[in-house]
Amino acid sequence: MADLAALVQGVQRGDMRALARACRLIDERDPRAFELLKQIFGHEGSAYVIGVTGTPGAGKSTLVDGLIRLYRDQEQRVAVLAIDPTSPYSGGAILGDRIRMQQHFTDEGVFIRSIATRGHLGGLSRSTGDVLHVLHAAGFDVVILETVGVGQDELDVTRLADTTLVVMAPGLGDDIQAIKAGILEVADVFAVNKADRAGADATVQDLQQMLSLRRVPIGVSKMQGHTAVSALKRGPEAAAGEWVPPIIKTVAHRREGIEALVDAFERHREHLATTEAGRQHRERRRAAEFRAILVQALIDEVDTRFAARVSEKLEAVLEGRADPYTSAEALVREAMGDDE
Repeated sequence: MADLAALVQGVQRGDMRALARACRLIDERDPRAFELLKQIFGHEGSAYVIGVTGTPGAGKSTLVDGLIRLYRDQEQRVAVLAIDPTSPYSGGAILGDRIRMQQHFTDEGVFIRSIATRGHLGGLSRSTGDVLHVLHAAGFDVVILETVGVGQDELDVTRLADTTLVVMAPGLGDDIQAIKAGILEVADVFAVNKADRAGADATVQDLQQMLSLRRVPIGVSKMQGHTAVSALKRGPEAAAGEWVPPIIKTVAHRREGIEALVDAFERHREHLATTEAGRQHRERRRAAEFRAILVQALIDEVDTRFAARVSEKLEAVLEGRADPYTSAEALVREAMGDDE
């Protein structure tokens, strides 16, 4: 316990070694990690969390590098969590995102941590939310959360981030990806990166039109054609208290558009702080986090206390002697002490 207390103090001082050790304990699901998280809760700072997602090849890591540089120019302390996919065969991960950010390794105001998904879906790892609490406690001003980049199922980031940035690039078919993935609902800010390439303006226009569709009445099919087209051309218009995602063109490797991107973040941050929508967003985050922690605690408890019964039920299912639904219901009743 004395060692854990020293670790907590190190985290709160922002000591890099203590941070790295705390992240490792959490990522490896060490039994001490739960106690660590309980001790730092309530002593957290107010870090601004930016989630960065988008399709592979859009330049997310290069854009994150530009954000780090700008925030450091403003003398803000920055932490980066880069989520890397895990091999389904070996269980290993390259953890290569931080290679692109190695010029920041000697900067004491920057902490970069790569985390493997370990098979977790949704673009993040299972431990991401807990690691974020550690970074809050360490007093960072900005935390950048970069997802795997799988393109169509990265919705977990919206549960953890204050502002979600969706990075797109011309020529990658992102307009179709956006429609399939529901990115219009995920994004708080869009970045059309690699805007020096042909097709960037067309990508911006596609996004504007898709955002405008949210503003067209349900009966648009009955509207006269020119009226519907006019609604699309006007672009998205915000109702009172509504946030319409801005679209920023960037060229990350030349640091073009980064300042405009940060300005958009700050406007969204102000929106969250001053509107009812922002309050509801914070409440949804807390509720989702609590449910995730509760579900994981229940799973761990079942695995610990009912490991033998789980094995018995699983064997029956595998042998075809029982169906998985009845078996799961029976285990839940046993866990709840219900013999009926």
